[in-house]
Order: sequence, then C-alpha cells, then structure tokens
Amino acid sequence: MSDIPSDYPYPQDSLHGAPSAIELVESVREWLERDVSPQVEGRLRFHTRVAVNVLATVQRELELGPEQEADHRERLERLGVASERELADAVRSGAFDDRTDELIAALRETVTDRLRVANPRYLAD
Repeated sequence: MSDIPSDYPYPQDSLHGAPSAIELVESVREWLERDVSPQVEGRLRFHTRVAVNVLATVQRELELGPEQEADHRERLERLGVASERELADAVRSGAFDDRTDELIAALRETVTDRLRVANPRYLAD
C-alpha cells in the first residue's frame, strides 16, 4: 500500500485511524484488479474494469485533492475571484480580455490538476 501523504486530512491518529480511506480504496481496487478481473468474463469483466478505474480515480483524488484544492483557491485568488462561477462571469464580461496569458496559464494548471485525478494517462506525453 502507498504511504499516506503528510498533508492527508485524516492522519493515522485521527478519529478514523488506520486503515485510511486511501488504503481501503487501494486494497479494494487491487483485489478487483488482481483477483476478480482475471476470473470473470464478458460484461462482468467490463464492469470490474470500470470499478477498478473508478476506485483509482477516488484514490488519486484522496491523495492529491487537498493540495490541489489549496492550489486552486490560490489561483482563483490571484485572478481576483472567489469561485469558478465568479471566474466564468468575469470571463464572459470581458474582465480578462487584457489578461489572457494569465487566465490561460491558470486554466491550464486547473485542467492539468483535474486530469491528474480523472485520467493521468492524458498527461503522459
């Protein structure tokens, strides 16, 4: 199992203790991948693969989410907005027409963070 990140919101001495949510998700994902998937065929194998992918996404979000969330809030603050809705409204109003490079850089970082969780294979190149 992977080590729990130091900034993980539920440390080992927390209310829930060990195993952590990350460890539980990882264990179920590995069991489905190693033990269940090779033993099933057809539709059940497909659904097992979907479950493995979902659990891998949840695991990445648990591992990366707290730091990504802080980074996202910082990006929004640098852009002078408090939320994605405010950002969208500001873009629509033309507030970033003279700051497109800054906006694009922030959006690229946000999309990259989302892909690191949803499907990091898109970032492999």
